[in-house]
Amino acid sequence: MTDHFEIVNGGTRVVTLRGELDAHDAPTLRTTFSEALEAAPPQPRVVLDLTQVTFLDSTALGCIVGLLRRVGEADGELRVVLPGAPTVRIFEITGLDAILPTYPTRAAALEA
Repeated sequence: MTDHFEIVNGGTRVVTLRGELDAHDAPTLRTTFSEALEAAPPQPRVVLDLTQVTFLDSTALGCIVGLLRRVGEADGELRVVLPGAPTVRIFEITGLDAILPTYPTRAAALEA
């Protein structure tokens, strides 16, 4: 589930997720996302690292869309680390790859 979030590069929030994420994990996801944004500077930059995620259900995807909405309302930016299948396929099927900038590595997401 959620491993943690950390603050890097002068304020970028990096949230690292692991394993299979489903409806059971949604409350923890929402809490982690809220905590990451709580003391964020105006126009927050958030990197969501899904490198170690093997499955996302619609509820978990909804939490990510909620995070995107909150970051967007603050004129911030959300970047997603998607190194490969199966999460890339889930993003393609749902169309999230068209609205969220994705990167193959955490370093690429932080440098962009």
